[in-house]
Amino acid sequence: MIRKRAILTVLAMVFALGFISLAKAEAADPLPSWNDGKAKQSIINFVTSVTNQGSPDFVPVGERIATFDNDGTLWVEQPMYSQLLFAIDRIKVLAPEHPEWKTKEPFASLLKGDVEGALAGGMKSVGEIVMATHAGMTTDEFETIVTDWVATAKHPVTKRPCTEMVYQPMLELLDYLRANDFKTFIVSGGGIEFMRPWTESVYGLPPEQVVGSSIKTQFEIRDGHAVLVRMPELNFVDDKEGKPVGINLHIGRRPIAAFGNSDGDLQMLQYATDGAGARFGLIVHHTDAEREWAYDRKSSVGHLDKALDAATENGWTVVDMKRDWAIIYPFQKK
Repeated sequence: MIRKRAILTVLAMVFALGFISLAKAEAADPLPSWNDGKAKQSIINFVTSVTNQGSPDFVPVGERIATFDNDGTLWVEQPMYSQLLFAIDRIKVLAPEHPEWKTKEPFASLLKGDVEGALAGGMKSVGEIVMATHAGMTTDEFETIVTDWVATAKHPVTKRPCTEMVYQPMLELLDYLRANDFKTFIVSGGGIEFMRPWTESVYGLPPEQVVGSSIKTQFEIRDGHAVLVRMPELNFVDDKEGKPVGINLHIGRRPIAAFGNSDGDLQMLQYATDGAGARFGLIVHHTDAEREWAYDRKSSVGHLDKALDAATENGWTVVDMKRDWAIIYPFQKK
């Protein structure tokens, strides 16, 4: 009887120690939603090399800057950019004040649900839609409009809140970098004041760490209060060649790591990785048609062609979404 108890005690201890070891191993994994492989290991190797004081690649804390594209890199951009969804919803809200829109393009097509027809006019049509929905109010008023929209907006395909259509592996990557004293920034072609109201709650990125495209603003005194009014005039496009310019303007340091998913991120990746010391570039390649969308060279949204070729030439990490990510969205966590 005593011997049986002893055996059971030993087995219990072995099981407990095994469980504790497993728990520690899981806790030690900074990127649990990433499958083991080259992509995950390249991230860990880079972070280890630049944060270890004994490493020849060590980078002081103040210089650990990482920049992330938003659409298609941190959250879903298919079947259309979220900011376009916002603009379409705003057109519908504002339509009663503009009866002329019923016969005027691109608004007439949008009100009929024909997004493709509305965008047939190219950048001219996009500009008209943006100015009609993003200008004419104060910055505080616009922030409230965006905040209210984000709180209720649903993805047109999954019907889930847009804020749930973020990539869990990338959220873990942001946390991992910040835990290693990186300062993380969004550098997106999207509107800077469209993103700032919600990036802190969704990504942990405060407004001052968001770089994006903008329209002009004008200082005014309204009803005795100092305000900034959003004007119907383009100020800056933070896309392609504009991204390094935006980084220099807003951040003032060259990043040592950059993350994107399209040709619109190519110049940011080139700028971040073309410097002295250890550098890291990563491209999210959308390859999972079942869990997300599969697209690259032939897609008009998130077009990935030149940057994919450049990744091979420059030794950047290419994430194969289907192969490298165990889950895609936070709601898939068990």
